[in-house]
Amino acid sequence: MSDKTIFLDRDSTLIEDHGYINHPDQVKLVDGAAKALGEFAAMGYKLIVVSNQSAVARGIVSEEVLEQIHNRLKQLLAENGACLDRIYYCPYHPDAVIPKYRKESNSRKPNPGMLLTAAKEMDIDLGQSWMIGNSNCDVEAGLRAGCKTILINHSPQPEQGKPSPDHRAVNIKEAVNIIKKHHHSSDSSDKHPAKGQQQSGAAQTQPIKTESQEPKSKGQKPKDQDQSLESCEHLLRGILEQLKSTRRDEMFGEFSIMRLMAGVVQVIVLFCLLITIWFLMSPDRQDSSVLISLGFAMVLQMMALTFYIMQERKQ
Repeated sequence: MSDKTIFLDRDSTLIEDHGYINHPDQVKLVDGAAKALGEFAAMGYKLIVVSNQSAVARGIVSEEVLEQIHNRLKQLLAENGACLDRIYYCPYHPDAVIPKYRKESNSRKPNPGMLLTAAKEMDIDLGQSWMIGNSNCDVEAGLRAGCKTILINHSPQPEQGKPSPDHRAVNIKEAVNIIKKHHHSSDSSDKHPAKGQQQSGAAQTQPIKTESQEPKSKGQKPKDQDQSLESCEHLLRGILEQLKSTRRDEMFGEFSIMRLMAGVVQVIVLFCLLITIWFLMSPDRQDSSVLISLGFAMVLQMMALTFYIMQERKQ
């Protein structure tokens, strides 16, 4: 029996992307990546990285150093209780600086070559597999190979002229939830036969009644009413999904001490400004008190901005 697999892009999906990585020390796992791989493995999936590595073709990194980088990735995952089954990469690019890597390749995404090669070498059922990545070329490669696809992207809107993924996620943690939900719905459909199948089985075990033997019930709903109810149900379901999608970033965002401190300082700034207004409206106001309050507000505001900037850099 063929295995099912999660194919994963490397940069910005499993490890942080700061441009072309050319040293093992630059490898840093995306938050939640190791835990996500563990959950995928628990669901019975093989885990395979498929990555375009044009940095090799551009002379930025050698294949020997790339192997060290991938060994560092495996080490970090192992330290967090996760592992990969295999890593495939494509070093070729049509505009390569190094001649031996200068060519078009079916392995370079959006071509599905790496996925097809893995399927052949590792006996993978592509129809039961997923491709997860942060770019449209990942989505296209997965679709062309026959996989279901998840695009990790903060934008909920599809790009014009680009392939549409089966699902969108704000990070790999939400991707795990999507696949879990898919498994749950698949298990439910296996346990509970379709409505039409249930009716068919009942017809085989019960006598067939003609209209003259069993008149229509007075309370039976007309077809137009059924269609109207179905349309309303579909509309309400769509509204619920839209509300869920608008809260995704907050649902899967990370708690941040810097952000909390910035928020607290911002509240104190507002309090200082209120005190300043009170001093200004006071009949026996003193300019020194007003200036002190404004000074505190300005200093605290600078602190809040500093915390926000530090948080952004940390991300």
